[in-house]
Amino acid sequence: MKTIKDVFLEFQQSLTKVYDSRETEAIAMLVLEEITGMSRAKIKAFPEDDVDGEAVEKIQSILEELKTGKPVQYILGNTEFYGLNFLVNPATLIPRPETEELVEWILTSVGSLKLAVGSSLSVLDIGTGSGCIAISLKKNLPVADVTAIDISTDALHTARQNAVINEVKVDFIYDDILNTKSEIEHSKFDIIISNPPYVTLADKLLMHQNVTGFEPHSALFVPENDPLIFYKAIADYAARSLSPNGLLFFEINENFGKETVELLADKVFTNIELRKDMSGRDRMVKAVKLLS
Repeated sequence: MKTIKDVFLEFQQSLTKVYDSRETEAIAMLVLEEITGMSRAKIKAFPEDDVDGEAVEKIQSILEELKTGKPVQYILGNTEFYGLNFLVNPATLIPRPETEELVEWILTSVGSLKLAVGSSLSVLDIGTGSGCIAISLKKNLPVADVTAIDISTDALHTARQNAVINEVKVDFIYDDILNTKSEIEHSKFDIIISNPPYVTLADKLLMHQNVTGFEPHSALFVPENDPLIFYKAIADYAARSLSPNGLLFFEINENFGKETVELLADKVFTNIELRKDMSGRDRMVKAVKLLS
């Protein structure tokens, strides 16, 4: 029989080549919560408590997968984002804390916009993946009409499941922002958001293998010679499709903050704001479409 303390020790000993000790502890906690059903508080308070045999077997199996670098969220099949539960799999990126910060920024920016456009808002999420941004916004803005697009049919399937799990209605559409074919080409929106691919080859060399080896490349990587390809396309689309005074939000590559701001300034956008994430990195941009 193993105790909770034994499980934490085994994770630390087994994953030293994959994660640092802080990450390993967080992963062990996630696995214990999921497999045993115990609360985080109880796990911390009673480290000498036993973990039953069946749970130990499941945890051992998960640990073997973790040694390969496979993200714990893919192994467990779900993760939490903005207080909601989301299914995730190798067709979708794993939602990140900085994207929660982006959602928070959107929600705090909406008040003044609602006064301008009335009670209902029309929102578009470009490259929705698991649907985490679109669903979180709809959950917190029930009056909003939320549309989300992605080029991956597998990601859209997962996003639709997540909308059901979180009891919201989002219109998910298959489309490619580099070559739009769907009804969004003729729609108007008050808010457009995107966390598009932005990882360059140079970035890839510095990234953890549990990202580059498992997460969907089409959602991550951009050509080295055109790293802002998606931002250009989305800015052009937003210039046509945002309502006057509408808001555009991006999650960005921290190395291209200045370039992203300049790109928007050269188009029909004003009040452009570059914001740092909790780690102090340039990670998000907000812009307002000019009235004309």
